[in-house]
Amino acid sequence: MAEAAPGATTCDTVLGGRLALAQPRSGHRAGHDAILLAAAAPAGARRMIDLGAGVGTAGLAFLVRCPQAQGTLVEIDLALAALASANIAANGLTPRCRAVAADVLALARAAGPPEPAAGAADLALMNPPYNARAAHRVSPHGGRALAHDAGTGLLEAWVKSAYRCLTPGGTLCLIHRPQALAEILQVLAGRFGAAELIPLFPGPGAPAGRLIVRALKGRRTPPALLPGLVLAEAGGAPSREAQAILRDAQPLG
Repeated sequence: MAEAAPGATTCDTVLGGRLALAQPRSGHRAGHDAILLAAAAPAGARRMIDLGAGVGTAGLAFLVRCPQAQGTLVEIDLALAALASANIAANGLTPRCRAVAADVLALARAAGPPEPAAGAADLALMNPPYNARAAHRVSPHGGRALAHDAGTGLLEAWVKSAYRCLTPGGTLCLIHRPQALAEILQVLAGRFGAAELIPLFPGPGAPAGRLIVRALKGRRTPPALLPGLVLAEAGGAPSREAQAILRDAQPLG
């Protein structure tokens, strides 16, 4: 098979055709993680930011499910930010959403972009890079590189950015590997509380492959482990619960 030409994209649909996404033909593509993250976000949120949005999958999926909400998609990669902007327009969401090409770590700082502003959101969605190679991308602003990678405080830096952007009592909703639970709770401490932990299992009896965490800015309530979601049945077919979320845009948890 011939390799895809640089910049080649495909147009795909998710949520049972409710959301169309232009995305790179090769490399990182929209997957279940982003849809599940959006489904776990509280439907009552009105001002959403999607940190490290890529082509906008999680943020746009949330806006499709919650027509009363507005959103800002933040992505450091200029090409992906351009695709996110195109996806906003293609799905008729321009009145409610915008894409910002910016470094997540610069948000709500004096030298950072004007939007999203400090305390401007009541929901932050976050699917941070899981490893150092994925985390280290060049900033479009002055050629700066990200100050942290996944091995040296990236998660904490992203959580701090979400904290700055959220209003008191605002919700942080993130998805990560279960192995990062101790680190997640550590970086939330003193900033976010009332954390709700939702494990995602690839199949019956399998260890969790992903973990969704919801937490509230400024709260000190201890975390709670909620019932998890099994994504596939024993034979490999999607579970009824997973289909309701991934195809029918139903909420998670």
